[in-house]
Amino acid sequence: MVPGALRDVLDAFALVDDPVDRANLLISFADRFTPVPAEVATPPYPKDHLVPYCESEAYVWLVLQHDGTASLHFAVENPSGISAKALASILASTLSGLTPEAIEQVSPDIVEQIFRQNISMGKGMGLMAMVQAVQALARRARRQ
Repeated sequence: MVPGALRDVLDAFALVDDPVDRANLLISFADRFTPVPAEVATPPYPKDHLVPYCESEAYVWLVLQHDGTASLHFAVENPSGISAKALASILASTLSGLTPEAIEQVSPDIVEQIFRQNISMGKGMGLMAMVQAVQALARRARRQ
């Protein structure tokens, strides 16, 4: 299942075939990246929030809201981590405000839809691990 706002982003990427235009779209999402607010976490970040395999040293948090929805927050320690920042921006902007149940349903397959084959296998594993970390946090929040 792909929630509406995320579907819109995936549809936008599907329309862009030119590699330069696609890179510019990714950069525009990376430019919108907002680091985790201090009220959620401050450096040094706890290792249990570190995304495994991510070359950009990304961290993720899911915060439950009073209405049962969740907000997602990310830290990307590598200042050159454009792909990680772009994916973090996409996930935070499209999944925050949804329930943990809805967030948990998002598949790591979205990474291929966003980045196609324009990334190394290592980077792809790290980006898919970001989505899997979000799924795991949503699963954990659902059980609370």
